[in-house]
Amino acid sequence: MAETIILGKRYELEERIGSGGMAMVFRARDLMLERTVAIKTLRKDYSNDPNFRERFRQEAKDAAKLTHPNIVTVHDFGLDADMLFLVMEYVPGTDLKTLLKQDGRFTVERTLQLITQACAGIGFAHRAGVVHCDVKPQNMLVTPDGLLKVVDFGIARALSTIKPDEKSKVVWGSPNYFSPEQASGAAPSPASDVYALGVVMYEMTTGYLPFKASNPQELAKLHRETPPIPPRNFNPQISLEFEEVILKALAKNPSQRYRSAVQMGRVLVEYGKQFKEPEKYGSPADQHTQLNTTAQNVTAPRTTYQVTSDSGLLLQNGSELDYSETNRYSNLSGLQNIDWLTWVIGLIALLAFGGLIPFWLWVYYTLNPP
Repeated sequence: MAETIILGKRYELEERIGSGGMAMVFRARDLMLERTVAIKTLRKDYSNDPNFRERFRQEAKDAAKLTHPNIVTVHDFGLDADMLFLVMEYVPGTDLKTLLKQDGRFTVERTLQLITQACAGIGFAHRAGVVHCDVKPQNMLVTPDGLLKVVDFGIARALSTIKPDEKSKVVWGSPNYFSPEQASGAAPSPASDVYALGVVMYEMTTGYLPFKASNPQELAKLHRETPPIPPRNFNPQISLEFEEVILKALAKNPSQRYRSAVQMGRVLVEYGKQFKEPEKYGSPADQHTQLNTTAQNVTAPRTTYQVTSDSGLLLQNGSELDYSETNRYSNLSGLQNIDWLTWVIGLIALLAFGGLIPFWLWVYYTLNPP
């Protein structure tokens, strides 16, 4: 950069690492904490809109509450030189879209390795009452060692502020990945993010998007009305079971999809058990090992779920995804799986019951001599 720019008297911009129609992303230096961060700066015409400023402030606060290994952490936000900015964790690596352009398509196994991580991060946000609204491979960063982190919850809106019958002139999300209800201008829900995850899985395993059109209007119509071509038509290596998972996620009616990324992640973890455990971060088991080691840093509403030391994230009522089931991936021997405590208690009970029989016989004959 030609001149040094410091935002908020704290963040020194070093290099532009990305850009889009709404914002630019820079690698920057936090001068106070002496660490590298990523900063997203919003276009000035957005920054100058008071209504947008307030919405951005609320969304940034919601995003900052999400602390999870598969979500890019939001550190700070502010306004400087009439420019809104968001300070985030810096993640080395590349986005999933770039990897797809390089490789064409992924194997089902590699798709599972990455998409289960995306479900874990987005599902965590769903539990906290936040919908991403713009799930796409460009918003999924993959590190060199295979860890996936979902970025850009900045446009997400808290579910508590959305009315079921709300309509909007603004369509949240990218046309290639938004759900039929988003294409119609309706309020997004966790099922909307599930639809977008289905589009991403379709693209990862076939190398194609389920719908393509020459303009956004026609694309929106395809999302609303046209069923996708079954992915096995493009890639016969996809099993019927995995194809069913993708097509369920792409259902036109939100009620026919998985309720949230949590439920979808549970299905994918179960399906992925047929594959051998790959390298670090590659399998659901490895991913949840990572979750367990960082569990103490996870924060979200305690009324929704609790953090456990041995099973990652677990709903208090047990009705959603129990990550402890992934412990069955470990290669335990038969002896290790025996519940010795139950056997010992049962033996004691048997001995105690057997010892009472002679006692009651003695009492009976004492009171009723022959």
